[in-house]
Amino acid sequence: MARPEIAEVRKLSGDQILEQIGATRRELFDLRFQRATRRLEQPHRFKQARIKLAQLLTVRGEQKSSASAS
Repeated sequence: MARPEIAEVRKLSGDQILEQIGATRRELFDLRFQRATRRLEQPHRFKQARIKLAQLLTVRGEQKSSASAS
C-alpha cells in the first residue's frame, strides 16, 4: 500500500474525512494491540497509518480554517 497523496485526501468531503480519521485511529489501535500480543506481521503499517492520519487531520484543519475565514 503506497502512501496516499494529499491531493486525493483534499478531494474528500468533510464526512468522508471524519470516517477515515475514525477508521485510521481504529487501525492504529489494532496494530498496537497486535504488537502487544506479539502477533504483528507488518510493522511498516504503523508508519503508513500515522502518515495517513496526519494528512487527514491536516486537511480537516484546513477545511475548518477556510470555513471560519469565509
